[in-house]
Amino acid sequence: MGVMLIGVVSDTHGFYDPRVPPLLEGVEHILHAGDIGTGQIIEQLSEIAPVTAVRGNNDREGPESEFPEIETLELGGCRIYLTHIVKVPKDGDDAGLAPYLEHAADAVVFGHSHMAFYETRETEQLGGLTFFNPGAAGKRRFKVVPSIGLLELEPGRVEGWILVL
Repeated sequence: MGVMLIGVVSDTHGFYDPRVPPLLEGVEHILHAGDIGTGQIIEQLSEIAPVTAVRGNNDREGPESEFPEIETLELGGCRIYLTHIVKVPKDGDDAGLAPYLEHAADAVVFGHSHMAFYETRETEQLGGLTFFNPGAAGKRRFKVVPSIGLLELEPGRVEGWILVL
């Protein structure tokens, strides 16, 4: 099994940025970490690659509210824990890591804060656990520059990139 390239999008809030599809060219799967908003975003993304999505705190009605809050999936030999809101535990906070360790996750993918985040924690049980937030892909809000992410997965290795839109 070779390397698998995954696109990661979050917090579109109903806006499908035309800059997104070219950046996702060649990905084998897309993760949407919630706050999808209306407007066929998931359908449009699924024209690029299969999509796994979770709902965010703003996805309260319509088809977007039907997505689960948490999704765990196996991609490229890695276990991904996908949800909208994550409080990244401080170093040494093993209790904070517990939910992800229970799922034997290699990566935790989330959104909500609109701030891109990419960090790997060393854990005794698992080796590295990667926390990855692609930032917000929706219309520019606050002073945050819109962004998406890419993850390269192979068994035992997760590598990420943040792509500014």
